[in-house]
Amino acid sequence: MRLKITLLAALTALAADATSASAQCDNCVFPGESWEVLRGPELARAGWDVDVLRGLNVFLRDSANSTGVVVAERGRVVFSFGDIEELSYLASVRKSILAMLYGPWVENGTIDLDWTLEDIGMDDIGGLLPVERQATIDHLVTARSGVYHPASNGGDNLADAPERGSQEPGSYMLYSNWDFNAAGAVFEQLTGRDIYDEAQAQIATPIGFEDWDRSAQRKSGNLSISRNPAYHFWISTRDMARIGHLMLNEGAWDGRQVISRDWARRIVSVVTPLEEMNPVGRRDGYFGYGYMWWVFDGPTAVGPFEGAYTGRGAVGQWITVLPAIDLVIAHKTNNAYGRTTAWDSWHRLIEMLLDARGIQPEADWPWG
Repeated sequence: MRLKITLLAALTALAADATSASAQCDNCVFPGESWEVLRGPELARAGWDVDVLRGLNVFLRDSANSTGVVVAERGRVVFSFGDIEELSYLASVRKSILAMLYGPWVENGTIDLDWTLEDIGMDDIGGLLPVERQATIDHLVTARSGVYHPASNGGDNLADAPERGSQEPGSYMLYSNWDFNAAGAVFEQLTGRDIYDEAQAQIATPIGFEDWDRSAQRKSGNLSISRNPAYHFWISTRDMARIGHLMLNEGAWDGRQVISRDWARRIVSVVTPLEEMNPVGRRDGYFGYGYMWWVFDGPTAVGPFEGAYTGRGAVGQWITVLPAIDLVIAHKTNNAYGRTTAWDSWHRLIEMLLDARGIQPEADWPWG
């Protein structure tokens, strides 16, 4: 039998050692039925440059293709743009939400992250290789499984994967939708709960989503390629900001611990550091990887980016949390309108927000 460290000890050690973990927000408020919004003189008194924010509005309208943006500082909206109520496709931010949902089921023992795919009887079309079946659930949710079976949907780095069977599970990180879709299938298999029902019970209801529609949620993918579908979400921008505010507060919401503090810290702590990211080109960036969250890492994770992390998805979906300055940025681009927001526009959005907050750029910032 494998020697196991108790879950409590493991979580305690991770919480103590996780230098990139979030810090709970001081003096935060929590939205009730709606967000508190600062405007005009209130923004200026709170330290925001209203003229720069006006310029940001023009940039988003004319250059960025954004369809919805909500920026909240300590739980108060300081900037919004576009249709923040619209439900639209959330792409890969779905993975970060699933990481949050895993927490209570790991902590109560229903899911053991050390269980292998062989232990739980998971297979896929054409069969998994013997070495692939030794991947653990932990490897799935950290993108380190070494399973390079085709996924039911695209939008990942599987085209850059090593040969199947060439990597020992846990030894090599690759951003693969097979891992993430399998993580969703495993969650439902072991808990007996549908992901969307669980998102409603664990997050949407407790933190008061304003626009949640259970009937809008649906899985997709080519199930003739893989048995495991993708579980995309349809969530509004202002509810994305609630997710970010929940994470900023380490799982706490208005006096209630919705997600345990240990788990909220664990999933945004670096598992794969920047220098081990794959393909190799990712090492020229500024993200390491946690539990389905992208974590700012390396020499540029300083100043406002210290301890920062983001959920990110195709065409312009981001939930970005900057704990060092108690800021949450939710960005939506609805590609149903044929729009895509580039990475450079996300960078510029953050630069302009920091400028509006009076935070001057430094040479060692991620894209300085």
